[in-house]
Amino acid sequence: MTDFPVRMARWSAGHPWRAIAGWFLFVALCLGLGAAIGGNPATTEDFRIGEAGRAEAMAAEGGLQQRPVERVLITARAGPLDRAAADAAARDVVRRMRALPEVRSVAAPVRSVDGTAVRVDVTMEGLELEGKRHVEPLRAQTGRVQAAHPGLRVEETGGPSIGRGLEALRSDDLARTEMIALPVTLVTLLVVFGSVALAVVPLLLALSSIVAAVGLAMLASHVYPDAGVGTNVILLIGLAVGVDYTLFYLKREREERARSGGRLDSRAVVELAAATSGRAVVLSGVAVAVSSATLYLADDVIFSSIATGAIVVSLVAVLSSLTILPALLAQLGRRAERRAARRAGRGAAPSPRNGAAPWRRRAENDGGGRLTRALLGLTSRHPVIMLSAATLFMLALSAPLLGLNLTDMGRESHPRAVPAMRTYDRLNAAFPELKAMHQVVVRADAARADEVTAALSDLGTRLRNDPRLAGAAPPRTSPDRRISLLELPVPHHVFTDEARSSLRDLRAEHAPAIVGRVAGAEVAVTGDVARYADYPEHQKSKLPLVIAGLLVVTLVVTVWAFRSLVLGLVGVVLNLLSAAAALGLVVLAFQNTWAEGLLDFTSTGSIGSRVPLFLLVILFGLSMDYQVFVLSRIQEAVRAGAPTRRAVLDGIGRSAGVVTSAAFVMVTVFASFVSLHIMEMKQMGFALAVAVLLDAVVIRVMILPALLLLLGERTWWPSRHPRRDHGGDPGRDHLLAGPQPTHMG
Repeated sequence: MTDFPVRMARWSAGHPWRAIAGWFLFVALCLGLGAAIGGNPATTEDFRIGEAGRAEAMAAEGGLQQRPVERVLITARAGPLDRAAADAAARDVVRRMRALPEVRSVAAPVRSVDGTAVRVDVTMEGLELEGKRHVEPLRAQTGRVQAAHPGLRVEETGGPSIGRGLEALRSDDLARTEMIALPVTLVTLLVVFGSVALAVVPLLLALSSIVAAVGLAMLASHVYPDAGVGTNVILLIGLAVGVDYTLFYLKREREERARSGGRLDSRAVVELAAATSGRAVVLSGVAVAVSSATLYLADDVIFSSIATGAIVVSLVAVLSSLTILPALLAQLGRRAERRAARRAGRGAAPSPRNGAAPWRRRAENDGGGRLTRALLGLTSRHPVIMLSAATLFMLALSAPLLGLNLTDMGRESHPRAVPAMRTYDRLNAAFPELKAMHQVVVRADAARADEVTAALSDLGTRLRNDPRLAGAAPPRTSPDRRISLLELPVPHHVFTDEARSSLRDLRAEHAPAIVGRVAGAEVAVTGDVARYADYPEHQKSKLPLVIAGLLVVTLVVTVWAFRSLVLGLVGVVLNLLSAAAALGLVVLAFQNTWAEGLLDFTSTGSIGSRVPLFLLVILFGLSMDYQVFVLSRIQEAVRAGAPTRRAVLDGIGRSAGVVTSAAFVMVTVFASFVSLHIMEMKQMGFALAVAVLLDAVVIRVMILPALLLLLGERTWWPSRHPRRDHGGDPGRDHLLAGPQPTHMG
């Protein structure tokens, strides 16, 4: 593992312009291939889960699947609705919509019970998910009807309009987060390095890695279809890990330059950094990729897209740190050496920016801030007290997790900043029967179609007076008479007790009665409420499997990297603790109303069903960045001859500055997602931001050192002591002892 980064760095530093050109050629090739071949978006079939998904597959088999539906709502701008004017506008809508090739059918206008609104239902051609790509001609015609009838309010809503509006809002939100995250990251790097050139390098590599990953993700989508979240994940993870990996490498290069005291030239310093931080970067990237791969166990197209994006961007970021980064550092180092040589020739004092002294001074002072040193001092003197206090603090933050309420963030949770959502609210107020729908799907022999139709009709009649429902539509039968479908309107939003209890009764009592009445029939229930109920249950069923996979991955990677089962178990426990605390804070903030004004949201009293899995997997991967980097420094100190106690304090103290800087960058990137309008993205950004903050401050500076101090030499069990295994630091010993290239200064 150590030899590979060194060989890569040696070649790149020795052939910098080839390495730089090769990297940008690779980025262009990835993006070009991705654009040429195109992505493979997920289809309706890819989203089917549980009984609802089985019912949808049965309906599609008979051509009775849900299709994209738009609804044009006609209301008065003020006062009572002019019936004649509304009818004229509705006829105009019907005429215009029927002329569009995107339209499959247009229903007759329907007046609300209270007479305040008229609606026209427009069914589009194609599959349910395809509607948003073809909805603009319909919206244009609605706009023309509005212009022709200015005294009325004519507006359009529906799944396609809402989906299109959410995409536009998401794009605007992401652009705004970039405007926040990039300048803050650049300022942070300027503070860390005191050099514009060195501050730009991490951003350059992160952004180029993101571009390459986007192209590769398009290719990967032909294996794992893209659910529309891949680019978001690549941006979120790519900026964080891309900057982090480069930051680890850069800080170590500057430290080694200072420690060499001018005995090593830039190429040798880069090789030495590759032998230490280069190894840590490779391990971190592998950990993020393998941890993210456990999301495939969730058997869900959205999580498969997240996994693909995270894997691709983390591995590309590792590749950039092993190829172009050594080349850039070698070039920057040579430039600094030439400037120092010219000053020395003129008898000038070393530059406070480019001379060896500032590098040495920065390296010697890289022990973190005053708070970090104070906490480490307390931990070294009172490890039991600090471990107990910090662990109790994290457990207290985890306590709200006991009240976790997972739900699928359905249409009702979408931001009202989307105009179609405001129309959706007005539509539901005028036509409450449109809030949700149950669909009972039956598959039987064609010869029994009449029996099935009679059974479904009787079911609709029996449920007609159920206050949780709003009547029943006549059953429909497929052309081959094998599939039949009954629709039951639900005048309640999908998250209400009325909607959920009606689904439970329908599945447990009424639907099975059809099977008993029609021999050989297969029955399943789908619809808005069923989808909303089945998805969280699916996630809950997969959560133990994914957690088990994560624990195994964390254990195996840590044991493989450090040859210590104890460190592997420590890593597992600490990752679980930080994830639990972060989820507890998410529950505390988002399931209650006290943070609504602070974080700009309206509480649904629940957490998105995807948030826990996403947080666990991504946090386990990202926390390995700090884990590997910190433990590598500790192990390195032990190999150099330090006792474990001194190695723990020195290793954590010397890495504290870069860990803090890296954490600040990550927290900034993730926190910028809290400003998004989409609830699940907001919750995910908040969860990752607080998780990284807790991991960097509480776990790495308080709990980890206290644990290792108490464990002492047992830290390395069952392997032999690293000092006896390796006898020092072979990378530095080799570079410092062998014949060295002439230093240009």
